[in-house]
Amino acid sequence: MTDMKVTFLGTGSAMPTGDRFQTGLLVESGSDQLLVDCGSGVLHALQRTDVGYEGVDTVLLTHHHLDHVSDLLALLKARWLAGADSLAVAGPPGTSTLVDDLLDVHDYLDGRIDLAVRDLTGEPFSLAGFDARATETRHSKQCFAYRLTHPATDATFVFSGDSTATRELLAFAEGADVLAHDCSYPDSVETDTHATPRQLGQALAATGATFDRLYLTHLYPHTDGRHEEMLDSIGEYYDGDVRFAADGLTIDLG
Repeated sequence: MTDMKVTFLGTGSAMPTGDRFQTGLLVESGSDQLLVDCGSGVLHALQRTDVGYEGVDTVLLTHHHLDHVSDLLALLKARWLAGADSLAVAGPPGTSTLVDDLLDVHDYLDGRIDLAVRDLTGEPFSLAGFDARATETRHSKQCFAYRLTHPATDATFVFSGDSTATRELLAFAEGADVLAHDCSYPDSVETDTHATPRQLGQALAATGATFDRLYLTHLYPHTDGRHEEMLDSIGEYYDGDVRFAADGLTIDLG
């Protein structure tokens, strides 16, 4: 049985910290690779992996905010220049329009490689060898969380995308080997489009959801120097294994 491996390429947000690229994850199982989100800096982080941008021909988008898509055409161009002949992109409704609009601006890239774009409906789907389920999150723009499995492994990885912590999202992630969840701000920041530690801890307690490991990601500069405080806040409600994600961190599942 093949393991599943997840590499955090970017764990930051729309506001640079200097230490974190914007959102991107590389999910691997055997010879199958899937890039989830492609924010600024993700292309460089991807090239630091053994897979490289030449080895990833499929991108799954959680939503269309700039910090999740800004390296998408940069990836397309790099693959074209490297001699690759294809790229597949999937995401929430409107993904095909997004890609068309980006190519209207950068029209010299249009037609350079075989580009397949897919608007997801929220129904279960398969992509790049992975089986996936989606659920809509609570954010300022339509956004999907994804539950990813692979036929060659019994591991499950869930990525929240951008979201507040909701009972529905945590129930969707129940039993996963790893859940990577938005925890953009410390408790001192009020937000209704992202999660804070207290909100996440309370939602975990309310659902009773459990995971082998929970990683906090999509970190704004406001979280710098406050990690222990944030872990303590979650720990008031949830006693599971909670860690902060970091750029370049690779975790093995299954």
